[in-house]
Amino acid sequence: MQQTASQDMQEMLKGFVQPWYQALADPATAQQAVLHRLLQSYAHTAYGQEHHAHTITTIEEYRQAFPIITYEDIKPLIKRTMAGETNLLLSEPPIGWAITRGTTKGESKFIPMTPTDLKMRVSAGRALIHYALHTGRLDIFQGVNLNLNFPSVVGKVRVGDREVEYGYSSGIYVKHVSRSTPLRSLPTQDEIDALGGGKTIRDWERRFELAYERCKDENVTVVGGVAPTAITFGRYLRRAHKVYPKDLWHVQVMTLGSVPGINTHYAPALRAMYGPAAILEIYGATEGMFGQQRDERRAWVPNYDLFFFEVETRRGLVMLHEMRPGEMGSLVVSTPVLPRYKIGDLILAFDAPYFRCIGRDEPLTPWRYFWNRLVSLDFGPP
Repeated sequence: MQQTASQDMQEMLKGFVQPWYQALADPATAQQAVLHRLLQSYAHTAYGQEHHAHTITTIEEYRQAFPIITYEDIKPLIKRTMAGETNLLLSEPPIGWAITRGTTKGESKFIPMTPTDLKMRVSAGRALIHYALHTGRLDIFQGVNLNLNFPSVVGKVRVGDREVEYGYSSGIYVKHVSRSTPLRSLPTQDEIDALGGGKTIRDWERRFELAYERCKDENVTVVGGVAPTAITFGRYLRRAHKVYPKDLWHVQVMTLGSVPGINTHYAPALRAMYGPAAILEIYGATEGMFGQQRDERRAWVPNYDLFFFEVETRRGLVMLHEMRPGEMGSLVVSTPVLPRYKIGDLILAFDAPYFRCIGRDEPLTPWRYFWNRLVSLDFGPP
C-alpha cells in the first residue's frame, strides 16, 4: 500500500512538471502555442481589440500590432480597471491583486490577477518538485516548508461594485502552491495574513516569532521565500533565541527568489545559517513566475509553456530562446494580463536553456554584476 501511494505521488508530481519539460525540448513551438493562447484571451479585452488581437497569427504580426509597454504606460488602464472597467485589460473578472514592495519610483505596483493567471503562478513549486523527482527525495514532503513570505492579503480595493483583496505576490504564490502540491507550509499563509501587512521591524519580528513558535518542534525540510528575508530570520533567531536555523532543523532545500545572486552572493550566508541545503533559485515577479532552477547549474530555466518571452538586445529584439551565450538584454514578457510588458530586468544568457537575472535594467548593472563575480572569485560557469 505504501509503495502504491509513493507511485501515485510520483505520477502526480511528474504531471506537474511535464509541460515544462516538453516546452524546454522545443521552445519555439511552445512559444508559438503560448502566443496563440494569449491572443485568444486578449481578443476579449478592449486593449486587445484596439490592437486587433483577433486578426494576428504570427509573432511578427504581434510585434507590429502591440507596442512594448512599461508599468507607467499601462498604469492609467490599471487604475480604470480598479475602478470597475475590468474588460479593458482582463478577459475574466479579477479575483485578486498582487502588489510590489515599492520598487517602481518608491510606489507599489498593482497587478490584477485572474483565475487563469493564478493557476500559472502555481509554477512556483516546479523547482522543488523537479528536485524531489530528480533526487528521489520524496521524503521532503513528509516535512514542512518554513514559510517566511510576505502577507498574501494586505487590504481590499473596490473594483466596481465589489471588493477584491490585494497582497504581496510571494505570499500569494505560497498559498496556492500549498493547495496544489503535497507540501505543507507553516506558519500557514492565513496565520501570516492575520498579523497584518505592516513593514516595520516590529512587524517582521512578530512574523519571525510566529514562524519560530509554529516550526520549532516540526521537521522542517524546506525553506521558501525571499532570500534577504531568510537571512534576516536567521539573524533574528540568533539574537532572540541564541540559535541558528541549522541548530533546530535539517533543511534539505531552500527555494528562494526576488533578488539576483541567490546562488552566488547570498549562498555563503544562507549555508552558514541553515546548513548544507540545496539552494534553488526561483525567478519571478509580481507579474508572474517566469522560471526556476532545474539542476546544480546556478541559473534558472524559463517557463516557455506559460509565458511569451522577448528580449531587447544590442542586436535588436529577439526571442528569449534565441539569445546567444554571453548576450544580455532587457526582458519583455507577455502574460494573460499584460501584453508585451517590459518588466525592467536585465537578463544574461548562458548555454541554452540557462539564464540569470543580473539586476534592474540600468546602465551600471552589468558592471556591478561582473565586479561581484570578480570579488567573489566566481569565474566558472553557472
